[in-house]
Amino acid sequence: MKKLSVCVLFGGISPEHEVSLRSAEFVLNSLDPEKYNVFPVGITKNGDWILYRGTDYSLLPTGQWMDHPENRRAAISPVRGQGLLSFEGDCVVREWIDVVFPVLHGENGEDGAMQGLLQMAGIPYVGPHVAASAVAMDKTLTKLVVDQAKIRQAAWMLVRNADVETRPDWALEQIEKKFQYPVFVKPAGTGSSVGVSKAADRDALRNALLKAGTYDSKILVEEFIHGREVEVAVMGNKSPVASICGEIDSGAEFYDYDAKYVTDTSVAYIPARISEDVAEQVRDAAVRIYSAIGCQGLSRVDFFVTYEGDEVVFNEINTIPGFTSISMFPKLFAASGIPAGQLVDELLNLALEAAQ
Repeated sequence: MKKLSVCVLFGGISPEHEVSLRSAEFVLNSLDPEKYNVFPVGITKNGDWILYRGTDYSLLPTGQWMDHPENRRAAISPVRGQGLLSFEGDCVVREWIDVVFPVLHGENGEDGAMQGLLQMAGIPYVGPHVAASAVAMDKTLTKLVVDQAKIRQAAWMLVRNADVETRPDWALEQIEKKFQYPVFVKPAGTGSSVGVSKAADRDALRNALLKAGTYDSKILVEEFIHGREVEVAVMGNKSPVASICGEIDSGAEFYDYDAKYVTDTSVAYIPARISEDVAEQVRDAAVRIYSAIGCQGLSRVDFFVTYEGDEVVFNEINTIPGFTSISMFPKLFAASGIPAGQLVDELLNLALEAAQ
């Protein structure tokens, strides 16, 4: 059987660069070399594209992959039929690519920008297409879609960073009119909990807004929901399916970037410590949100389940969720009977199916 040529894109210029390197290590190690010709292409923090010519993917998280002596500068051409270009001296090497797996989190990777390039190039790719990626990346746009889908979510408010900078007291007053403390403050367009804060008073809120504003011109303020943090993985095109539910006990004030990737305080419970009836409500809401946004391929959908009343409350959706060894998306499907190698196969097949 002919091998598929798969380009795995990783790195990128976003604050989630390091998470992407760890995700790519997991994905690359899950690709069966008997089935695939693999072309790992890393994007540096400066935006350079490098075709990694090594096979030791453990070098990705440390950054040592960039020092391999046979590496080449590379690019994906937007011209259809050109595929992956790499540059060796004055020579241009062209590689046909059957499908791209963009293991890119955040800006220019998950927000529709890379998807637009691949769409123009006519190359199938894993994950939602341009519009769904853009909507899911901007948490305020996601909120509008979920409102229309009549699914319960935390009360929210859009704050402009320009207002925080030019009339901070007015911005604080508007928030305090709508919410009681504590509140959550998030940049509208980051993932991996980058730039997210929990504010319990005005001083903390001021600092949280300034922090979020360093990442995005749009800031989301949300009411605090007292509940379990429950996540579900969704996969599919026309008939998406949801995994079993998982639960995160962050062991910290909330499940922030450090709790996810730096410290070892968080504990995952798979399945989540909720009733089967509530779990089915979570799974149903996840698929409804996935479909309402127009997702295909994959996403992870996060919820709260309140301690008082077991009410299901939508939190956010991630269209290129983490794929590290500790990430919930692969762990949830592994617990649902789909191990890593099979999961990657399924995602590549869904990408090819969506392009037909």
